[in-house]
Amino acid sequence: MAKIMMCGNDVIGEAAIHAGCTFYAGYPITPQNELPQYMSSRMTEAGGTFIQAESELAAINLAFGAAAAGAGAMTSSSSPGISLKQEGIS
Repeated sequence: MAKIMMCGNDVIGEAAIHAGCTFYAGYPITPQNELPQYMSSRMTEAGGTFIQAESELAAINLAFGAAAAGAGAMTSSSSPGISLKQEGIS
């Protein structure tokens, strides 16, 4: 098997796709901006759906809705974004 060099955020996205992620909703926030960027192109290639939400709260609710409908759903953020997602998580 050939070795592939990837940055950490790209590895997270690729692992999610291999694990069955078919829906990604995210809102760009440093330092994880590379993950939504990667998923925006990779989800299309993998036959999934990518949505750039208008806020962190929208991203978590989109992911919950997709998961409730049966999709392998994912969102991501960094520490201040997780704080903003608490309304949806609670």
